[in-house]
Formats: sequence, structure tokens, C-alpha cells
Amino acid sequence: MKLWIALVFAAFAALASAQCPPCDTMKWAQCDNTPCTCTLMIANNTKQTVDCNKLVPKCFLMKAEMHRARTGQSTRSIGGKPVETAFVDNDGIYDPECENDGKFKAKQCNNTEECWCVNSAGVRRTDKGDKNLKCDELVETYWVRLQLTHKPISTPVNAANLKTAIADAIQKRYKNFNKDLVKEVEYDPESRMIVVDVKKEMGERKTDLTHMAYYMEKDVKVLPLFTKEDKFVPTVGGQNLELENILVYYVDEKAPTFTMKNLSGGIIAVIVVVVLAVVAGLLVLFFANRNRSKYNKAQQREMEQM
Repeated sequence: MKLWIALVFAAFAALASAQCPPCDTMKWAQCDNTPCTCTLMIANNTKQTVDCNKLVPKCFLMKAEMHRARTGQSTRSIGGKPVETAFVDNDGIYDPECENDGKFKAKQCNNTEECWCVNSAGVRRTDKGDKNLKCDELVETYWVRLQLTHKPISTPVNAANLKTAIADAIQKRYKNFNKDLVKEVEYDPESRMIVVDVKKEMGERKTDLTHMAYYMEKDVKVLPLFTKEDKFVPTVGGQNLELENILVYYVDEKAPTFTMKNLSGGIIAVIVVVVLAVVAGLLVLFFANRNRSKYNKAQQREMEQM
């Protein structure tokens, strides 16, 4: 009798599991129970419920990647600024602090005594400080520039159709992302570079550009985060553009506040060399003018004697 009951329960469990499809937008999520619930492991014994009909917030994704890296699971980690205040993510992945809705907390410390302020993309926008550092608000990223490079192709790309193709591919791939936010697309056939500007109005908080940008970054650089591992491949004139590189610039509603003290040694060395070269040039010019002046005076005295 007990064996029969156990078999019945096992059958019901298998049926419930079969009725729960995998999470489309997050391949690492586990889906079970009735009704179907999908969760993502973001720390030891800590699961985060995710909505598989939407892109998972970047903050949760970064926590999941850090957890997988710590536990030995696979993560396969990995033209030009639109404006002077645009910057890229030079710090890479870290273990962030997230709000309940998946937004980044304005102040991040990565479980250390060193802290910094981030934007809505979780990218550092200030110098690093100690625990007393104040981050009064989470500054919104309203403009993302995607600098893409595609692989060599047999037929030249029709640049006139490129914007529509890119916008349609983004909308289809990233859960009905509003393609009207793709404002400009520029193309350089010699370098095979496509520059895509995705913008929203300042103050708009319904749309998060950074989730789409992070998913695309994984599509191009590593492996897709979607359950189906087909990559982001725009089609122009019946020809697929396979992408091989991506660089993401972030433009915030307020400019970042980096200072000189945290510049890398390489940048500082370049600045020093340039300054020394300028000083040396000025000194050469000064002594050349001085010698010329002496020569002119000597000539004048000789003419007076004659």
C-alpha cells in the first residue's frame, strides 16, 4: 500500500514538472511546483524568483554569475564615445547589492571595506572610498551606445536598411523591447562597425535600457542567457550579420565624478610623457629665440662700427 502511494506521488510530481516549461529568459533558472515558479540561485541557500516573460534584471544576473563562479559552475565570463561624459564598465563583474525589484543599490561595496557609487546599470561612476562614502541617489542611464562589429560578409550591406533591421532584431530578441528607442544607426563598411544609439527621455523610469544591453553583451561576447542559445543576428537584405565584438557606452542623466587620483598607472605615465614633451618643446623654443636675439644684436653692433 505504501509503495503504491509513493508511486502515485512520484507520478504527480513528474506530471507537474512536465507541465512547467523551462525559463525562456534565464537558462540557469529552476522551474517547478504548481503553479509553475522559476527561481534563480543568487547565493548559497538564496533563491530569487524571476519572471520568465521579461528580461531578468542585471543586478540579479550579476549575483547569479558570481555565485556560479564561486561554486565552480560555468559562467563563460568574459566607435567612440557618444559624448564626453559617456563611460564603459572597466571594473567588470562583482557581487552587487540589489533592491527587491532588481535595481542596483546606489552604493556598492562588494563585501569589502571599499565602496563606490553606481548608475542604474550597476557601473561605477565615482572614485572608490571607504564605508562612509555617501551615494545620495541611483543615477539613471538614459542613453546606451552599442558599438558592434560584424564578421566578414560576401555581399555589401545596404546601410539604408540597417536601422530598421537592427531595431526589428532588438525588439524581437529582447522581449518586445520598444524599437522606437533605437534613435540612430551608423555604419562603416571598411571596419565592419555598426554604432547603435538607444535613448529614452530623461526622467522616464518605465524602460530600463541596461537589461537589454547586458543581454546583448552576453549574446555577442560569451553565450546567450536565454534557454535557447541562438545569438542576436540581425538580417539585412536576406543576409545575416554575425557579430563578433561589442563595446557598450553608458550616458547618465548626471555626469560621473571620477577624479585624477584613481587614474591607472598607464594613463598617468602617458600624461607625464606628454607634459614633459611640451615642456621640452617650450625650452627648445625659448633658447632658440634667445640665441637668435644675441645674433641680431651682434650684427647690429658690427654695422654701427662700419
